[in-house]
Amino acid sequence: MIKIEHLIKNYGTNCAVDDISFEVEEGEIVGFLGPNGAGKSTTMNILTGYLSSTSGKACIAGIDILKDPIGAKKLIGYLPEQPPLYLDMTVDEYLNFAYELKGCKLERREHLAKICETVKITEVRRKTIRTLSKGYRQRVGIAQALIGNPRVIIFDEPTVGLDPKQIIEIRNLIRGLGKHHTVILSTHILQEVQAVCDRIVIINKGKIVANEKTENISNVMANNRRFNVKIAGPQKDVLAMLRDLNGISYAEVLAERDGDAFTYMIETEFGVDIRKRLFYQLAERNWPLVGMEALGMSLEDIFISVVDSSESDKGTKREREARSRRNRAVSTERTIGEALYEDARKKRSEAAATLDEDDDE
Repeated sequence: MIKIEHLIKNYGTNCAVDDISFEVEEGEIVGFLGPNGAGKSTTMNILTGYLSSTSGKACIAGIDILKDPIGAKKLIGYLPEQPPLYLDMTVDEYLNFAYELKGCKLERREHLAKICETVKITEVRRKTIRTLSKGYRQRVGIAQALIGNPRVIIFDEPTVGLDPKQIIEIRNLIRGLGKHHTVILSTHILQEVQAVCDRIVIINKGKIVANEKTENISNVMANNRRFNVKIAGPQKDVLAMLRDLNGISYAEVLAERDGDAFTYMIETEFGVDIRKRLFYQLAERNWPLVGMEALGMSLEDIFISVVDSSESDKGTKREREARSRRNRAVSTERTIGEALYEDARKKRSEAAATLDEDDDE
């Protein structure tokens, strides 16, 4: 239904969209994610015909948006981040205006009534838009996007500024629209993507860095696995053992406690199954393993990690080497600082012991 091929958009010397390609199948709901400045809005504006591209193609149902913008736009319903509402109009007046503006050929009264019923604004049709709440205004914006029964609907931050109840209602509405329309949802709210979208496309610095079905998005990660482990034993010694254990890249103690057992969060190196090794190490020390729970990565973790990974892969060899030297320098400084602190602590302990001996004499 939507096909983007080798799309490039330059603003002078700045490349906002850098040779991206992806497709959206008919009836699919796709979440389009990216940090600020990633090229997300530029891509959306090209897809809706608002901007031209430097090169590449963007097609809606086989129609090139640049070669036949009117034909392509007839297939698109668009809700920008700020809904294009005329506040002095009533809801009915505004929807009739949008109906005429789009040159819709469907039977007007029946079509608008069905849309109002779908987005649940029937009871406010005679009210002035200015008097409506933020949630109802957003629904009116969605209603205008549905006029003409477009095959493709594009939402840009559809739940921004809404309260939790309104957000849930809009999510349910979008999920329902996905049964009859192809939907692209641009948002910064990651939970929204998990709740609504079939697939996730992540863009960063103009490039696609992930394109996976929502349930498979963690497959793009070559990253650590996380566990919560509950261990009965001396907290300080257990934590030290975990941090020294080969295959564990990170460990910290959590506030949760069950008698003499503490809960620790550990991250293992990719591809390492730490469970047996950890069990034997604890058994040798006679520290019972009370519980172990695998933690799936949240979408926030995945998003941040994918973006960070894409940025760390960029740059010249010299830049990567410079980052590596900086990281080693920070590590060395930390090691030296810890050694100096430990040395000072020992000297204080020795001085205190000497004073105690003098007092005894």
